[in-house]
Amino acid sequence: MFVIASDHGGLELKEEIKKLLAERGIQVEDLGTNNGDSVDYPDFGQQVGRRVSEGSAEKGILVCGTGIGMSIVANKFPHVRAALATDVFMATMAKEHNNANILVLGGRVLETPVARQMVAAWLDTEFAGGRHQNRLDKIAALESELKLQ
Repeated sequence: MFVIASDHGGLELKEEIKKLLAERGIQVEDLGTNNGDSVDYPDFGQQVGRRVSEGSAEKGILVCGTGIGMSIVANKFPHVRAALATDVFMATMAKEHNNANILVLGGRVLETPVARQMVAAWLDTEFAGGRHQNRLDKIAALESELKLQ
C-alpha cells in the first residue's frame, strides 16, 4: 500500500501521479488535500511520514509547491528516508543509493511529464545495497542514539 498527500500547491501534480500509480496497478490511499483551498503542508506531510514510519504503508509520495517543506516534515519520523527529487537522475539515486521510502516532488517546479518519469524511475529502480546499506545502517544507528526509534 502506498500513501500520497499534497498541499494546495501540489494538488494538481498529486492527481496526475495518482493516475500513473493506478496505471501500474499500485494501490494508493490519498490522504489529502482534495481541493485548492490553502492548507498547511505539515498537516499532510506528517500523515504520510507517520504511516511509512509505523509500517502501515510501504511507500509514500508527497507533493507541495517546491517539495522542500514536505521533505522536512516527513524526515522527522524514524525509519523515513524522504528524498526531494528535481529530476529523473535524483529520483533514481534516491532509490538506488538511499532506498528512499518517500519521494517528494514540487508541484510548482516540475512539469507533469517529467514528474511522471521521475516517479516511474523511482518505482522501477532497485536498491543497490552493499556500501549503500552500510550507510543506511549508520542512519538507523543515529536514530537509535537520538531515541528516534
